[in-house]
Amino acid sequence: MEPCRTPVYSVDNEDQAGASLEFAVPRDIINGFVDNRREYYKFRFQNVFDQWVKQEDIFEKTAKPVIDSVLAGYNGTIFAYGQTGTGKTFTMTGGAEHYSDRGIIPRTLSYLYECTEDRNVHFTTHISYLEIYNEMGFDLLESRNEAYRLDDLQKVTIMEDLDHNIHLKNLSLQLSINEEEALNLLFLGDINRVIAKTPMNQASTRSHCIFTIHIRKREPGCATMRHSKLHLVDLAGSERVSKSGLSGQLLTEAKYINRSLHYLEQVIIALSETDRPHIPYRNSLLTSVLRDSLGGNCMTTMIATIAVDNGNLEESISTCRFSQRVAVINNNPILNEILDPDLLITHLKMEVQCLKEELSLVKEGQRNDRLTVEEIERLHELVKIFLDDPDPEVALSVGADMRKIQYCFCWLKVMFYIVNIYMLITLGYKINFL
Repeated sequence: MEPCRTPVYSVDNEDQAGASLEFAVPRDIINGFVDNRREYYKFRFQNVFDQWVKQEDIFEKTAKPVIDSVLAGYNGTIFAYGQTGTGKTFTMTGGAEHYSDRGIIPRTLSYLYECTEDRNVHFTTHISYLEIYNEMGFDLLESRNEAYRLDDLQKVTIMEDLDHNIHLKNLSLQLSINEEEALNLLFLGDINRVIAKTPMNQASTRSHCIFTIHIRKREPGCATMRHSKLHLVDLAGSERVSKSGLSGQLLTEAKYINRSLHYLEQVIIALSETDRPHIPYRNSLLTSVLRDSLGGNCMTTMIATIAVDNGNLEESISTCRFSQRVAVINNNPILNEILDPDLLITHLKMEVQCLKEELSLVKEGQRNDRLTVEEIERLHELVKIFLDDPDPEVALSVGADMRKIQYCFCWLKVMFYIVNIYMLITLGYKINFL
């Protein structure tokens, strides 16, 4: 009998239709039984990276396009999915030994603050860090007291408004002025994150973590503001409980992890089927939080990590199948643009003031008494301020008094007449005054 050979995989990045990953699984004949399983599996993706790829290359090809769209005002999501020990957390967060080992999240922060250094555009950045452990949400940026246990962190609950928008109660939103502050928030969250040693990984993340960057962008003189958010998601490892050899608390954690990933897969399958009337987002906290990222207003990129060895072949093929289901989902990202709240409030106040003045004119009618010297001086001052202001939308407001309005018109006419005479004299014309 021919011994079982190691599965062979090949990567083709030269195909015009996109990169492809192919598995060649040799058939085994054991004890006279014929193995009728498939021998070849071929999957197409946008990019396929081998184990020698650099973190910088992954960031440039997968994360950077999403970040550019977020800076333009669109929502974005990047999440890593795969079996325990295949490098999800290393890809998203990176390693601590070398600076070049930085993952997508720290590189994203560096790139974001590099792009927001333009002084002509005003950027505001806020950060939140949510952990989903055993189907409960926790705020990893809780800073009111030092957290020695997970239960010391603020519990996050989910709420839905009448428009079916998701809101996370008790999840803090921290203002970040520069890259250093943002990295400190990332380190704080990683310290509070639940990590444990398992038979499949020496430092296995036992929870799903969502690092979210909220960006507001406004250009000077523009009445609109663009707001967007970027979800950077590190999912917990997926593997069969029977294979992992877990027990006790780790077994309970694995059951919750697999359950939430199962619900995530249900949502993906439902979204890939165009005739499905209902998408089960509410089945888990993870799918509820990522509702916009899956089939909503978001540009979403998935990074699938696999281990191409004989013992993990089934999990690798399963991960590839799941990835291809994700690839067929159609999101509809739209530009998130709103009126600047401060400018909107100022505009509404001016409109209310104008309406009050018009109403006052209707009620009081025309007054016949003359303006005082103090009132005239005040009107001259207001007219001068009005003329000196370069803003074309500035208004000359003198109150609901037709005497003052008529005087301002007369005064502007006199000033216009004086300016014209001065220009004619400057040009050399002789003026005859009667």
